[in-house]
Formats: sequence, structure tokens, C-alpha cells
Amino acid sequence: MKMLNPELEDGTLPIKGWLDDIEDKALEQAVDLSNLPFAFHHIALMSDTHFGFGMPIGGVLATKGVIMPFAVGSDIGCGMALMKTSLEELDIDTLKKIMGMIRKVIPVGFEHHKDNQVWSGFDETPDIPVIQKELKSARKQIGTLGSGNHFIEIQRGSDGVIWIMIHSGSRNFGYKIAKEYHEKAKQLCERWFSDIPNKDLSFLPIETKEAKEYMEAMEYALEFAEQNRASMMSQISNVFDDL
Repeated sequence: MKMLNPELEDGTLPIKGWLDDIEDKALEQAVDLSNLPFAFHHIALMSDTHFGFGMPIGGVLATKGVIMPFAVGSDIGCGMALMKTSLEELDIDTLKKIMGMIRKVIPVGFEHHKDNQVWSGFDETPDIPVIQKELKSARKQIGTLGSGNHFIEIQRGSDGVIWIMIHSGSRNFGYKIAKEYHEKAKQLCERWFSDIPNKDLSFLPIETKEAKEYMEAMEYALEFAEQNRASMMSQISNVFDDL
């Protein structure tokens, strides 16, 4: 770890970095974060930090009394899942066969399932307009990979065993929630003449109706993202069972 802004000015938080190098634009965003009046203790930058929306992707920020939709991110609940198989070897032909079978059962990119997918979380949904509006399409997004840096990987671990790793999130469903409440945050910050470096750092005070609604929607999107990965892993497990 190293300090990226060793010469601190009054009211500026330390920026701690776990990386060797950082692009200028990402560092500028980190400096903006360090000057926010509601930021707490320090700003942390992980090894994969790069330029993002408002704050750098790979940046970590704690806040006091507010929540920032774009700090949470547009892919709410983006994360990893890992499954250990019983295999220790996979030849190239079998690997190609597996990847072909996976592509048939898991939509990638902007694709989604043709039919509604089953998830108990759809039985009790928060009575929040953006969730109700997006529910129809969300039912077909469970069990889909997405694009960007999302991936399904078949790998051999240091234990010599074949593992399955998935990186994905809440898909377009989570994006729509993030976008909806970022717009609400922007409107409120403009109304209050809030002193923020740019609109992508717009925030919602915790005690407001909008913040409480956002956090409920965000929690639901987190569950959606977890189920999304679980559904894909189940499909992949079935593929391996059929070998």
C-alpha cells in the first residue's frame, strides 16, 4: 500500500493505493472523492483501479449519512461464483464440447432467455415503480452472463482440480435501478445546490424517502445478481453431468 496524496490539504482525506500505477483520469476522480464533505476516513484504490462514472472502478469509499448510486455502481451486485468439479483432466475436444453446450443454455452479451425463469424472489417483489416496471424483462434475464468483463471460465486450480468460475451481476435490471436513482440524486443535488465536483457524484441523504427506496431496490438487485450466478452455475453443472 502507498499514499497517493502524501501532501494533504485541510479537509482532504488520504488516498491509499494497492497498485503500482494509475491512469491520470482515475487519480483525478479519486482526488474528487477525497474532497467530498461526507467521505469518511480515507479513499482506497484496488489493484485494478481505472476510470469510471464519477468514481474510479476499483475504488472504495465510505460515506457518512448519504448513499451515492453511481458509487454503488450500475451493475449492482456484480460478483463471482466458484464451483469445484470432480474432474482433474479435460482434453481440448471435451473442453470445446463443454463450451458449445454452455453457449446453448446461457445467453451472453445482450441476449436473454426466451421464456420466464423460475426464482422464488419473483414471488414477493418490492412495491417500487422501477422494479415493477422492469420485472417482465427481469424474469428472462436470470441465468444470463452479460457483456463487458463478465465471463464463464473453466480452470485448473493449484490443487490440480477443474473449477468453474463465473463473473456476472444484476444485468440490465440492476442498471435500470442504478440509473433511476442516480437521476433522482442528480435532481435533488441540483435543487439543494450541493457542492460536488460533478453530477456523477450525486448523492441521496440516508433519511430521505428516495434513499430508503433505493436501498430496498438495491438489496433486491443484490439478491437478483446472486441468483443470476447460481442459475448459470446450475446450468453448467448439468452440462458437466451430461458428459
